[in-house]
Amino acid sequence: MQEAEGGAPAAWLHTTPLGQSSAYPDRYDPGLLCPLPRAAARQALALQGLPPFTGADVWTAYEVSWLNPRGKPQVAMAQFTIPAETPNLIESKSLKLYLNSLNHERMASLEEVRARLRADLTEALWRGSEQPPGHIGVQLWTPAQWGGELHGALPGLSLDRLDVECTHDEPDTALLRADATQPPVQEVLTSDLFRSLCPVTGQPDWASVQIAYTGAPIDQEGLLRYLVGFRRHAGFHEQCVERIFVDLWRRCQPVRLAVLARFTRRGGLDINPWRTSHPQPLPAALRLARQ
Repeated sequence: MQEAEGGAPAAWLHTTPLGQSSAYPDRYDPGLLCPLPRAAARQALALQGLPPFTGADVWTAYEVSWLNPRGKPQVAMAQFTIPAETPNLIESKSLKLYLNSLNHERMASLEEVRARLRADLTEALWRGSEQPPGHIGVQLWTPAQWGGELHGALPGLSLDRLDVECTHDEPDTALLRADATQPPVQEVLTSDLFRSLCPVTGQPDWASVQIAYTGAPIDQEGLLRYLVGFRRHAGFHEQCVERIFVDLWRRCQPVRLAVLARFTRRGGLDINPWRTSHPQPLPAALRLARQ
């Protein structure tokens, strides 16, 4: 059987909501959330025990709506901060279906909505695990608060300025090199050229990527060619970022490393995975022009 990213059988992936046509629900149903174990993709990267990173997946949901006690629709934007340590991730279409199941649900306050979102997501993220459930972040912004969102571009030196020949259809770790004969540097590199493919639908996923590291200088042309090599690569957003991190960590051996990708939205959701080798605050919730 052909396998998808992370060693999961492609046929199994097609049983998730993303691989099927779906009617939008008109009743609240937390059972719509479809958790996917993180372990398979990490095993495919030959990670044993604890991975060399921590971090989080930061989701933005632009289409959150429910009814107040009098039946009047309410709308908000939501941000979910899901630690990379959760045993599961949430399949994106199932999250959209779940959020839409709230559209006709009456709730008394913003705090009730927030509490219900947190409880339902927590159950799905730890479903099937013996670990005690941890904490996830849930923020809601009402229309009056939308204007306060940060907008901009990822800070750093753009790799896209380089005129390189790109011939790889898959990410090739041989392109990643660091010059250990040079003094260590601390730099932040970015690219807006990242594209991967959904492992279920084959549809393209677009992102801007930021790589911050301390260590021997990484060859920038090789790094850009490596990132462009994801153009035909099938993998969920979170898995792609973890692969970039692990490949850089092993091949270039930086002292410190952080990888962030901000993906464009699909179905009213964007996913922004971030992985870091050392404890530090989450990156600012910066919304890019394409988001």
